[in-house]
Amino acid sequence: MTRDWDAATYDRVSTPHVEWAGALLDRLDLRGDETVLDAGCGAGKVTLMLLDQLPEGRVIAVDQAPSMVAHARESLGEHARVTVLRADLMELELAEPVDAIFSSAVFHWIPDHDRLFARLHAALRPGGRLVAQCGGEGNVERFHRAAREVGAQAPYAAFLAGWAGPWNFAGPELTAERLERAGFADVETWLEPYPAIPEDPANYLRTVCLGYHLEQLPEELRDGYVAAVLARSGAELDYVRLNITARRAGTRA
Repeated sequence: MTRDWDAATYDRVSTPHVEWAGALLDRLDLRGDETVLDAGCGAGKVTLMLLDQLPEGRVIAVDQAPSMVAHARESLGEHARVTVLRADLMELELAEPVDAIFSSAVFHWIPDHDRLFARLHAALRPGGRLVAQCGGEGNVERFHRAAREVGAQAPYAAFLAGWAGPWNFAGPELTAERLERAGFADVETWLEPYPAIPEDPANYLRTVCLGYHLEQLPEELRDGYVAAVLARSGAELDYVRLNITARRAGTRA
């Protein structure tokens, strides 16, 4: 998660991410007065959905990308119950522990899940819940195959051939082991196919799926690469979501 994002475009094209988050929010089982960490808040659209479920609570929204943090602060600035921080989740340190952690479409960008889960466990109060989803084993496999095939051809091969990318699409069994090793209890993990067709496929691919690819390419090759991958893969993305629920041991306040 070292690159910056085009936060304004992401905010406009991220309909699939908003749909995933909406399905996830009910699993938090909130009273409405808690403090919840939004771990990887993006442009802030989902943070606002989370805030709506906390009429007497507050949200600490964290993201590493500078443009996402700036966009979230601008869009959420009128809400006094939200604090937006720029931070790396693998180095997360909060002034006080939170009652729950929510994360949508983030963890697959983080290389070290053992370290990630240890930091999230430390950020939770006893009894606090972690509810998350991210790309899991098999996620956008067909799409990535198309991206590799295009990347193996001239003129892209000089920059992309053999490049593995930053993604960490873990399976449910290994994820459950890592969560339990970090100290979590009542762990449940499962995969869910979730095919989606973005409303603006080219800009969606450019901003979400191919951002790291494009960083490897000179500017003059980027438009052609996006178009070639889209033509080969088609607009439908073969998403597979890894769902996570877990709890820090102890009594919920």
